[in-house]
Order: sequence, then structure tokens, then C-alpha cells
Amino acid sequence: MHQDIRPIQILILNLMPLKEETELQLLRSLSNTPLQVDVTFMAVESHEAKNTSLSHLNKFYETFTDIKKRKFDGMIITGAPVEQMPFEEVDYWNELTKIMDWTEKHVTSTIFLCWAAQASLYHFLMAWRKNPLDKKMFGLFQHRVLNRKIPLVRGFDDVFLAPHSRHTEVPIADIHACKDLTVLAESEEAGLFLAMAEGGRKIFVMGHPEYDRVTLDGEYKRDLAKGLPIEIPKNYYKDDDPNNKPLLTWRAHANNLYTNWLNYYVYQSTPYDLYGTPDFREI
Repeated sequence: MHQDIRPIQILILNLMPLKEETELQLLRSLSNTPLQVDVTFMAVESHEAKNTSLSHLNKFYETFTDIKKRKFDGMIITGAPVEQMPFEEVDYWNELTKIMDWTEKHVTSTIFLCWAAQASLYHFLMAWRKNPLDKKMFGLFQHRVLNRKIPLVRGFDDVFLAPHSRHTEVPIADIHACKDLTVLAESEEAGLFLAMAEGGRKIFVMGHPEYDRVTLDGEYKRDLAKGLPIEIPKNYYKDDDPNNKPLLTWRAHANNLYTNWLNYYVYQSTPYDLYGTPDFREI
């Protein structure tokens, strides 16, 4: 008969170098829901962005100092191009770990993408360091759904494609051996894609479902221009010809993932009043 609804508050810690491109990708991913979503973008204070103008950061971004007393329904921490460095050598590692600890009492559910998934698994579980791959895991890979009863993968096909772009991995055998993790989707070739802990309070995505049609194309041509060793992204161009338009074959499942997250792990889990509840005490 009656339902009180307020805007869902989502915080995005954007660690990617091309911040404006990542902003659009994530905003598109979060827009496929009837829920009203208010997004706050955050940047780290301990790293100077070189690919985004200071005026853009000052206008659209906040820092941890600005928001640390607030609470949020959901949070996304993006990947970052630092995966070949030891975690502790990343110049904003101390700040990032402080933010990850802060999420436990100030955020209902957090998604960790790609490098952030590796970093959060390492920080929270202290179980593994990432292993270097012989060559870049690059392209679209086939994944199969596990634990179909979990709402996060509701509506997924048995097998689906998703983008990966990384030089390191956390071995899937180690992931399965961890009793604190529930694996929801994996690939024989690419390993882990989706896992969660604490009933969905922490969600780990070892890929880039938010990528646009041409993101892998841009990365491929960028690395070619730099003379870096790079193979054609798998299952991406028609006939594996980079002159052909990339095929968009993962968008439906990507949208489903973010919509399920917002519905089942944010909207239906978060309190109407974010403040003063037992689960979200001030640090």
C-alpha cells in the first residue's frame, strides 16, 4: 500500500587513470534500474592524477577527508594500472587500506573491481599475493555460473562472456580453498570472475564488466603504438580482425550484475535511515 523510498547513495573510488571514461562506464552500468541513484566520486589524496585535469577533479571529486563521516548504501572501488607492483609499493596503499577498513562500518555493500579485487582479497583475508601471468589475460572469456541460487547471478545464462585485462591472477584453487569466499562465476581459461564474502557485504569482480564496446580496442591499439607485447584480444573482433568493429557480447550480463547488486545487496539490505543503526557505528 505504501513504501518510503529515498535515493540510494553510491560512492565510487575511481583509481583508473582515464577517470572521465571510467565515470561514464560505471554511470551507464548503474542506470539500468528504476531506483534513484545518487553517485559521489572520490579520488585518493596520496596520488597525483596525471591523465585527468585538476579542474575536473576539483569540480566532481571528493576525498576521504571530505566523506569519512558519511555513510553510503553501496560503494565501487575500481581497478588501477598498478597490478605488476607489490601492493605495499603503490603510493596510495596506506590510504586505500584505511578506506577499505572504513567501508566495513560505513557501507552496506562494496564491489571491488579487477586490481581492487586482488587488493581487497589480500588486505582482508591476507591469504594470497597475486601471481604474474606468462602473458596478459586480454579479451573476452567464457565463464560458467556457480551457486545459481545466489541473487547476485539471478537471470544469468549458464555460460556468459566478460572482459578481462590484467597481467596477474589469484589462482582459482586458492580461492576455492578459502571458506570465507563464495565463488559465483569462473572461467577455465581466465579463472575467477565473481565471488563474494559476508553475505554480499564484499563482492569481488576479477574483470571489467563495465567496459564499453571499444575499451579493449583502445587498450590494444595503445599498447601496439607503445611497442609493448600484446596479442589481439580474444573473442572480441569479428574474425579476429582488428579492422572490424568489436562485437558487444557482454553488456546484458554486465547490466544484470549491477542491477542485481543494487536491488538485492544495496536497496533491500540497507536501512532507510543510514545513521544510528547497530551495523553502521561510527569508527
